[in-house]
Amino acid sequence: MKIKKGSFCRFYKDLYWGNSVKNHAVVKWKLKMGAGQFGIYCVTEALNDNDQLDIINSAFLKQKYYRYNPVLVYGIAASQSEALELVLRISQEASIAGFDGRLSEFLKSKK
Repeated sequence: MKIKKGSFCRFYKDLYWGNSVKNHAVVKWKLKMGAGQFGIYCVTEALNDNDQLDIINSAFLKQKYYRYNPVLVYGIAASQSEALELVLRISQEASIAGFDGRLSEFLKSKK
């Protein structure tokens, strides 16, 4: 996959948003450009094989690593606790769809 210069992340097509996040378009643009926003947390695909999802502060996306290895963002929240609520919502939706405990598989099936 060819990544455009400046793309520090990719976004899930049905992106999950925390209720406290304002200015969705601006937040999304800043994340894509690697502009750290200390009050924003991202629910992302896990960077290792042992986990399913990670919650990271968006400031981490400023690292050079992400320019060449953009992470897939499933959700954007205004705090770590709100990001946990997004993971809970994803988990509940996965369970209803028959994907108990298989969050990554559930999210990929919705692509």
